[in-house]
Amino acid sequence: MAHLQLTTSSTKPLVHAPNPECKLGAKSSEFGGVAFVHRNTRNHSQACKSQAIQAVLASDKETHASGATNGRGLRGKLNKVVLAYSGGLDTSVIVPWLRENYGCEVVCFTADVGQGISELEGLEAKAKASGACQLVVKDLTEEFVKDYVYPCLRAGAVYERKYLLGTSMARPVIAKAMVDVAKEVGADAVAHGCTGKGNDQVRFELTFFSLNPDLQVVAPWREWDITGREDAIEYAKKHNVPVPVTKKSIYSRDRNLWHLSHEGDILEDPANEPKKDMYMMSVDPEDAPDKPEYLEIGIVSGIPVSINGKELSPASLLTELNGIGGRHGIGRIDMVENRLVGMKSRGVYETPGGTILAAACRELESLTLDREAIQFKDTMALKYAELVYAGRWFDPLRESMDAFMENITKTTTGSVMLKLYKGSVTVASRKSPYSLYREDISSFESGQIYDQADAAGFIRLYGLPMRVRAMLEKEKGNK
Repeated sequence: MAHLQLTTSSTKPLVHAPNPECKLGAKSSEFGGVAFVHRNTRNHSQACKSQAIQAVLASDKETHASGATNGRGLRGKLNKVVLAYSGGLDTSVIVPWLRENYGCEVVCFTADVGQGISELEGLEAKAKASGACQLVVKDLTEEFVKDYVYPCLRAGAVYERKYLLGTSMARPVIAKAMVDVAKEVGADAVAHGCTGKGNDQVRFELTFFSLNPDLQVVAPWREWDITGREDAIEYAKKHNVPVPVTKKSIYSRDRNLWHLSHEGDILEDPANEPKKDMYMMSVDPEDAPDKPEYLEIGIVSGIPVSINGKELSPASLLTELNGIGGRHGIGRIDMVENRLVGMKSRGVYETPGGTILAAACRELESLTLDREAIQFKDTMALKYAELVYAGRWFDPLRESMDAFMENITKTTTGSVMLKLYKGSVTVASRKSPYSLYREDISSFESGQIYDQADAAGFIRLYGLPMRVRAMLEKEKGNK
């Protein structure tokens, strides 16, 4: 019988799992043949969603019966491979392909980064039917937002003027978890289903290299002869792998708690306007409420902590803002970007909650940072975004830049009131105990701190280079 075990990635196990292969233990209770973990601070349904899950799909006997090989495959020999697994056609086919070509056991890994519970349903049966010996599912939503999204938000990282880095931030947290799972299950390799044309292959593999350079990386799309969906279906039938019956979208989509991206189909021609029914996280701004909504975002040291005075965990806060922003048609962008591998691509992104948070952080910084700090931070933010987009999350340069961002925003504390209306986000008010704005100085009325007469000397000195140049040109013109 398969056992489903839930544990938190940050909580020390209380007891060992019932299956000897399982290295993550937890206090559990039986429910319908599945072992669910309970935490004192969460009810049963919350535990099912938010805690890390490890599902051992087969005993040693069942694994042997499923056709696990101990010999050399067509391309070499690996002991055990951890595969980034979604349950779709491509990754379902990769499981038997790895077993056939590398003679290895395959551990399927799925990360919950907020893509939606529907994408996690039925994975146990799919993985087992494909020939996997084990499935590991981990809830990474809080870690994703707290340790990846919020640092980028604090840095003000935006790629090529528009992209808020939704997919770019999610890949390193997934890849890091894969490295951890590889250690737990004794795997000597990791594999992913990224194509050879995209950015994600780089993001996954640079993380693997940074965290465990001894792991071998297998990228089937760069090795196999499968060229499309029909080839994959034929391979699946040949190896008795049930073909997923999900309806294939005309778009290539990637979803997590931060955003939803759309690529492919008519979007491949930049001249085509996106169809109205393509969007999934936000309503058309034309259909948004006719009455604006005001929202107060509380921020501490550059990090959002509350909505309308209510403190929330990172993932909960972002989830709530996604609902609010989506209702008002916030956060839609359409852009042509430069992929890391050299080509241009057109994508449409929905980032409702992220757009709200980015606006709030920028507005608060206008109070708490001086001119030189803002200008230098903005300059660094461009490079920060470039590093994240390129998959260099664990690069010492990004980590060092993050230390700067943390220090420069330590006084960026306060609140911002935003007005949401038919796709737009505008600021209504800003407040901070560390505000550098002084009404007694900025007022047009005379004051003791700023003497308007001092401006004359400042302008003469500040404009001296321009004056000297003009004098020189005048002298030459008179000759």
